[in-house]
Amino acid sequence: MNQGGDFVKRPTISDLAKESGVSVSTINRILSGSSQVKGTTAQQVQITAEKIGFYGLGTIETQIKKNAPSYRLGFLMQQSTRELYQLFGQTIRRVCRERPRDTIEPVVDFVDLLTPENIAARLQILGQNCDAVAVIAADHPLIGQTIRDLKQMGKPVVSYITDQSAPERAAYVGTDNWKLGRTAAWLVTNMVPPTGRIAIFQGNHRYMCQDTADASFRSYVRENAPILVVEDSRPTHEIPDNAYQMVRELLKTADDVVGIFIIGGGISGVLRALRETPAERRKNIKLICRDIGPETRKGLSEGLITAAFCHPIRPTSEALVQTMVDAINAKSSQSTIQCTVPFEIITPENV
Repeated sequence: MNQGGDFVKRPTISDLAKESGVSVSTINRILSGSSQVKGTTAQQVQITAEKIGFYGLGTIETQIKKNAPSYRLGFLMQQSTRELYQLFGQTIRRVCRERPRDTIEPVVDFVDLLTPENIAARLQILGQNCDAVAVIAADHPLIGQTIRDLKQMGKPVVSYITDQSAPERAAYVGTDNWKLGRTAAWLVTNMVPPTGRIAIFQGNHRYMCQDTADASFRSYVRENAPILVVEDSRPTHEIPDNAYQMVRELLKTADDVVGIFIIGGGISGVLRALRETPAERRKNIKLICRDIGPETRKGLSEGLITAAFCHPIRPTSEALVQTMVDAINAKSSQSTIQCTVPFEIITPENV
């Protein structure tokens, strides 16, 4: 009732049909849960019902969800002990649960033994039991063969965070690592003296995301700071103790280190080595790393880390799930979908 005492007329089924551009019988079929109405039509009616305040909006939403397509998606992640991957797993489950127009069962699996043989075997098992799978892994022929095998089974494989060279992969979801490496180099070269030494540590040379960022970092330095020396990159194999020993040895044998770019895992080892370095020396070393976790946040707050280049977890997870659904519904497509998610830069001032 309005202030003048008149009743406000509630939108009727006829009003909803008119506003939606469909027939009254179509609205009735949606309300009754009929599967004969196209999903796009039902979704448009749902949007219109919300817009005009239709009393049966809850029923429409329930019936759409009941008739929504369902998928079982597999996610093969690395290192269950790393918080980054635990956060990705939690966020992916949440994103799947919150999707309004389909029903998704996420299967999140972690691989701690990072040999190509083990990853390929785990990927094969996951793919056999899911409609599509996503994988983070170093690029290797054994993994590429598994991607081909799964495609022949009608199971699309999406690479994320780091790409795969197998042309049979359905999609890649992640940041633009060429831009990331050049941005990191721009940041470092504008903060260090014109002469000095920069060390680069990768997790593994077969991670395409890391190798691309390494190459683009060097490209920028060659163009814009050619006097700076960029050392050959060395693999930590994602092990903090390895990174610790490498940085400790580096700082013992070279007194002109002005920058460190750690592209893969092992940041806790790098920070441990820097904490053992005299404060007067370490304050002149600019450290750039990838992604964020408790150790990275601590390093940023201490001023040991200059910047962390991160995958935004929620947007990346949303893009990954949607890309997997799109790949399932476009099985005949021969082209690889490229879904680029902008990276975030976190510094001690915005951590």
